[in-house]
Amino acid sequence: MPPLQFGHRTCQCKVSNHQVRYIALTGGPGGGKTAVLEIAERIFCKHVVVLPEAASIVFSGGFPRHSSDHGRRAAQRTIYHVQTEMEELMRAEDGVAIVLCDRGTVDGLAYWPDAGPSYCESLGTTLEKELARYDAVIHLETPDDEHGYNRENSLRVENALTAKAIDQRIALAWHSHPSRVVIPSSDRFLDKAQKAISAIGQLMPACCA
Repeated sequence: MPPLQFGHRTCQCKVSNHQVRYIALTGGPGGGKTAVLEIAERIFCKHVVVLPEAASIVFSGGFPRHSSDHGRRAAQRTIYHVQTEMEELMRAEDGVAIVLCDRGTVDGLAYWPDAGPSYCESLGTTLEKELARYDAVIHLETPDDEHGYNRENSLRVENALTAKAIDQRIALAWHSHPSRVVIPSSDRFLDKAQKAISAIGQLMPACCA
């Protein structure tokens, strides 16, 4: 598992027990979540922690990636438990103010087979409980093939059309969250990244801002 990354910039804040806020960065494959999180690590203070994508941990660790409904359910249940344990780990860490999550538990709805038991039912939870885990959601929309869809990630199996369909399913899964920001795709990725970083900055506690 990659090490948890804290923001590198120094901070004058002396608070050791912040009320931790969880922010989920979501969107379909190729939306730019990883790049935005890398930028966030460099510009925000030491009270910001970035959680890696649970799915990448699961699949890069050798979990079987089967396309059957049974295989997809098994993978999403595993991803859910890795995600929730990483999030719970941060509740006990001193000095953490913001936890930036590369995806959130609600993303699993977009990858769950339509047939059979529901995602939340299978995990013994509800959509309302999962939405409440996050103080804010920032959705980075997936670009299409003509506007910069990125194929460089070796773990990414989706083409541009499939990625866009997943992006729409993710948007539907999160649409009822009360604090949700949607950042559309842009011809200049830096414009998109700047909007995402600004949205994160608005959620920083005053003592760290």
